[in-house]
Amino acid sequence: MNQTALNLAAIAVFLMTLSALLGPLINLSPTIPAIATFTILGIATFDSFSLQGKGGTIFLDWVSGFSPQYRDRIIHHEAGHFLVAHLLGIPVTGYTLSAWEAWRKGQAGQGNISFEDGELAAQLEQGKISNQTLERYCTILMAGIAAETLVFEDVEGGTDDRRKLANIFKILGFSESVCQQKQRFHILQAKTLIQDNWVSYQALAQAIRQRAAIADCQKAIVDAQARE
Repeated sequence: MNQTALNLAAIAVFLMTLSALLGPLINLSPTIPAIATFTILGIATFDSFSLQGKGGTIFLDWVSGFSPQYRDRIIHHEAGHFLVAHLLGIPVTGYTLSAWEAWRKGQAGQGNISFEDGELAAQLEQGKISNQTLERYCTILMAGIAAETLVFEDVEGGTDDRRKLANIFKILGFSESVCQQKQRFHILQAKTLIQDNWVSYQALAQAIRQRAAIADCQKAIVDAQARE
């Protein structure tokens, strides 16, 4: 069972426990929490085996989305990906800020940045990738984690980013220890790029917060660069 399904199961157990403690005080029939618990557990099981955890991710993301801090973290995470891709010359084609939006576009995670990765895909398929291409895309993948570290001093997202990076290095035949070293290196690279373009990063985050179009986000970066 994946982590999302486990989270749903934990919610079900919590609700069952809470109802057992408070039920007698409010005359709540034990049948109601039992039905609710088994329903949640059933949904978690179905989601785990049939939807690969996407349904649970959407539900938990929707609940978390009521928190301004949670939404702000996603905005800054995706702004990190966007800015670094722009700086490294990889055109960004779209972005999402929720699991529902990402799912509708066939993507994973609570948010996502879409960029042109045809060059990377073609080289990976051939089993041979240039150092320049590898460096650029791996730095972009780690840029969300780097942004969270700079803004919030900790990281809550980035699980899918780490998995994608690990898959790339696995295809190229690197060991797990080398992959971890590469992760740290590219996080540092992304942090440096964001710090060196901090005014642009803040302007981009504000544009994304306002759901600006890609062209307007790019203009926000260019205009901020002129001020830096």
